[in-house]
Amino acid sequence: MKRAFCFALFWLLPTIAGAAGLLPPEQAFRPSASALDGQTVEVRFDIADGYYLYRDKFRFAVEPDTLRLGTPALPPGKEKMDDTFGQVEVYYREVAIRLPVERNSSGNLPLVLHVTSQGCADLGVCYPPLKQTLSVELFDSPDPSAVPAAPAAGNDESGRIAAMLANASSWWVAISFFGFGLLLSLTPCTFPMIPILSGIIVGAGRDGQPVSRGRAFALSLAYVFGMALTHAVAGVAAGLTGTLISAALQNAWVLGGMALIFVVLALSMFGLFELQMPSFLQSRISEESAQLRGGHLPAVALMGALSSLVVGPCVAAPLAGALLYIGGTGDALLGGLALFCLALGMGVPLLAVGLSAGSLLPKAGPWMAAINKVFGVVLLASALWIVSPLIPVVAQMLAWALLLIVPAIYLHALDPLPPQAHGWQRFGKAVGVVMLLTGAAMLVGVLSGARDPLQPLARIGMAGGSEVRPLPFERVRSLAELDARIASAGRPVMLDFYADWCVSCKEMERFTFADPRVRARLSGWLLLQADVTANSAEDKALLAHFKLFGPPGIVFFDPSGREVPGVRVVGFQDADAFLSSLAATRL
Repeated sequence: MKRAFCFALFWLLPTIAGAAGLLPPEQAFRPSASALDGQTVEVRFDIADGYYLYRDKFRFAVEPDTLRLGTPALPPGKEKMDDTFGQVEVYYREVAIRLPVERNSSGNLPLVLHVTSQGCADLGVCYPPLKQTLSVELFDSPDPSAVPAAPAAGNDESGRIAAMLANASSWWVAISFFGFGLLLSLTPCTFPMIPILSGIIVGAGRDGQPVSRGRAFALSLAYVFGMALTHAVAGVAAGLTGTLISAALQNAWVLGGMALIFVVLALSMFGLFELQMPSFLQSRISEESAQLRGGHLPAVALMGALSSLVVGPCVAAPLAGALLYIGGTGDALLGGLALFCLALGMGVPLLAVGLSAGSLLPKAGPWMAAINKVFGVVLLASALWIVSPLIPVVAQMLAWALLLIVPAIYLHALDPLPPQAHGWQRFGKAVGVVMLLTGAAMLVGVLSGARDPLQPLARIGMAGGSEVRPLPFERVRSLAELDARIASAGRPVMLDFYADWCVSCKEMERFTFADPRVRARLSGWLLLQADVTANSAEDKALLAHFKLFGPPGIVFFDPSGREVPGVRVVGFQDADAFLSSLAATRL
């Protein structure tokens, strides 16, 4: 009787689940099938949040009977102590299973797959085995050539880093990613954090007194800790949810808000007003924060957190490798540790700024007012850098021209120096003259039609004002459209992932793709570009197919339509490095 009761209960669970508000199994576990090549089918399950599938419960059958299936390639699952089956491996969110198909005929081959799976809800309700039927058509040739298959982790640099995470000890992962962070700290994307933190340190001084070295280091440590904690949290969220966190954070509203904050801080540096808490709050926390006089550590940590989200680097290989590992295994603890150590390594220059602040910043006196104004200009430059991806190049160049010319006037670039002027006055005037000339060149250049802030006078004297045109990319908006273009190309293909908010993407356009050697090397290639600015469902599908978590990312395909193994570009590469990557494709 007990066995019969358990058997009946087992089969009645879907009805009980429906009464409890749970999803029917067909909605909780949604399969789909697609042909990767002439002999391989990929079965993908989309698993609803709060549900999971057992790794060892999958069964596959195929029609017609003349076909045979090989051993399914099941990715590793997540270890779980299950109330029903004990220690098992399970899949959350999604799983992709590859099925080899043994065939002895050519031509397009339609087939029917019968897929059996079994899963449960986290609430403790388990479903009986579920059998579902899928239709798919194999391609004409048994040769894998029709569409690009999703690459296995480990071919490119980010994949190798993900493999290192999977096989290394926690201590080795922490040390390695700290080293990766040190290297990333030398990239241009991290430079704006230095003036931001320097402005905070300078602003921490009160009544003409500079901040002490110990206090400056404490502020830097709080800033870096906020940055590291945010990297870990955002990275784990991106890995576990499969969403492009940076797209949500680096939109026009967030970037504009951060730029506005920096403008307000800059105006405070100029002495137009003083930023302080309301008096009734100051009186309540005066005793508790006496030791933090001159700056509040939690506020500085919050500024570090915001800065890391907005002006942090675009996804580079170490960060992409960590996210690839998290998304593949669900080991958020190890992935979070890796990202935390990565951000700590990136913060080493910032800690050096704080540690040396006591000796590098001037002592009390009239210098402090001048230094405040200098950092006010730096904060304005940071605000302009943040919003530069969102505004036209013309507006950028005009803003930079004003930001150079106006401070140059205050540095007495146009005023004669007195005969008895000391060394610092002469040095200040020299800096002002350089800024004035640069700003004037920027202004003349933009009025003459130039659109490159680094070469504002390039068009002057050119016959017809010749200008380097962008590479002739064709936009693809979905995985199906990409498959169709690559299958019909008949030549090497380069797929570039791009977003309007991605600073490194802009650098690739301006410095790498504009190089004549790169353009000559890519002649004859089909150049495709996936614009993932909107982070739509199609954008997410494209990124997930290639196991990418954000731009810039470049994938290469040979004339038969297969991805070139081991050659990907993740993050910014200058022209020389990119030419080396192209040479490695052997195409």
